[in-house]
Amino acid sequence: MKRPDMTPIAPHHVAPPSSETGAARLLAGWYSTGRPAALADHLRDYGPPPVGAAAGDGSSMPLVEAVKAAGLTGRGGGAFPTDRKLRAVAERSDRAVVVVNAMESEPASAKDEFLMTVAPHLVFDGAVLAAAAVGADTVHVCLPRGRSTQYRELRAALDDRRRTRLDSVQLRLHTLPHAYVSSESTALVRWLNGGPARPQGSPPHTYERGVVRRPTLVHNAETLAHLALIARYGADWFRQFGTPDEPGTMLVTVSGGVRIPAVVEVALGTPLATILGHAGGPAESLGAVLVGGFAGTWLPSQLLTPLTRNDLAPLGATPGAGVLIALPTSACGLAETARILAYLTAHRARQCGPCRLGLPAVAKDFTALAEGQTDSALLSRLHRRTSLLPQRGACHHPDGAARLAASALQTFAEDVGHHLTHGACPAADQQPRIPVPPAKAPEIWR
Repeated sequence: MKRPDMTPIAPHHVAPPSSETGAARLLAGWYSTGRPAALADHLRDYGPPPVGAAAGDGSSMPLVEAVKAAGLTGRGGGAFPTDRKLRAVAERSDRAVVVVNAMESEPASAKDEFLMTVAPHLVFDGAVLAAAAVGADTVHVCLPRGRSTQYRELRAALDDRRRTRLDSVQLRLHTLPHAYVSSESTALVRWLNGGPARPQGSPPHTYERGVVRRPTLVHNAETLAHLALIARYGADWFRQFGTPDEPGTMLVTVSGGVRIPAVVEVALGTPLATILGHAGGPAESLGAVLVGGFAGTWLPSQLLTPLTRNDLAPLGATPGAGVLIALPTSACGLAETARILAYLTAHRARQCGPCRLGLPAVAKDFTALAEGQTDSALLSRLHRRTSLLPQRGACHHPDGAARLAASALQTFAEDVGHHLTHGACPAADQQPRIPVPPAKAPEIWR
């Protein structure tokens, strides 16, 4: 399934104001030229990946230590320390495998698709460097099925690398079913091993036994691109932007009620208002912001809050994979949330009780709330069910849905009261303001 149309994210992408362009690292080439970087451009700007240093050849800090000093964390949503994942795989005795996760199953995110379009060789370099650091001989690059144009472009980019004999490891490109949960790391491993692209909840961990039963490192595409730059410029360079606790930059997809939906690169710690400003600012009066995507958290107009996990945590939110969706006051947050929950329910893995039973029940009740159905037990039932779902599933899919629903009940509390006592508000019948794919179950998992 394709990501819903959220243009003009990539084609009309513009650089932030000149005072902010210094924070551009991953998108520096795009900001300066406005065109994707071919291999010749990439080698002119960066040179070949310093594989010897990544493996620890004694001439510089080994990559794992450099990444630790840099404080790089995963940019796929979990923000797990990158050096710990590298070290866990490197310490295994068997030959390892690296998996590049460019699935981007979050419908509101376009940053990995954009990055793989404008700077694919930074991602490939990061994967090759990670392979050298952990002792891997194979890199699997996973894309969602349906991006046929990007697949052809990346296939050509890999052919260019092979012709120049740039890489000492094999890079293999795959297209997988594009379900919401198919970007989970164990789902990728399961598919690469010949199974369905559904999460594998039970041990062993992928770093212990993953693809073809070998230790496997799974990293998000953006994370690997950052790693490629750290290998070249070092930890101190990486820490020039961001905060002491959460250094570096991050790609953020900004959409919804903004003038120019866009993918922007910002320093961690940038206020939400500034990030929205990079997308032209709100197109009309702003009512709420969805932070973190479809499994994220609705916040009132918390525009001064910095984009860091530490600053968002007291609000019950995280940056996730870098998603901000602006919702105008003229929209109904309950109706928008109900549509998202219906989509998340359709894309559940159906492997455990919370996914098979709990999530559909929450989605059904939330739809009833959005439609203004009177039921004296509806609100208490929603509160109870959203509190029971987290940390009970084989994966975190129910957790995200519960977080979204619970935050909507809080942020749109005034609307909740109106819907329960007077029926649906007039805005509930308006055209949707957030692009949500149809709530149809994936046809295939393999």
